[in-house]
Amino acid sequence: MRFKRHLKITSGKLDFAPLIDVVFLLMIYFMLTSSFIMQPGIKIKLPAALTTESMEKKEIIISIAADGSIFYREKNVTLKALKKILETESKKSPEAILIIKGDYDVAHGKVVEIMDLAKVAGVSSLAIATQPVEER
Repeated sequence: MRFKRHLKITSGKLDFAPLIDVVFLLMIYFMLTSSFIMQPGIKIKLPAALTTESMEKKEIIISIAADGSIFYREKNVTLKALKKILETESKKSPEAILIIKGDYDVAHGKVVEIMDLAKVAGVSSLAIATQPVEER
């Protein structure tokens, strides 16, 4: 008995629907497994120093952005408000240390102005924040 072969030749078309599904699944997988590290707060590029050390006392942190704006606890403050804040903080804890995080590009006079304001407000200890020097 002889069987007839019915061989039909069609032009090869590629179905893109499964390919698109796979791409979307891979995209979702990578979006869910990757960690997005976003630092909240003010962008400050600290100057580098060889003698960087950490402090163990209570800290009052003042940040100065490159444009000269002053931040206390990530809120923009004026010099007048900063003086009141420093007076109340120094009365609450006299051993607290004021750490000034000044941007690399901030004017030196702005940092000195805040240091002077802190001394007048009664802050006994001052420090300027730096980052460790990266060895090349």
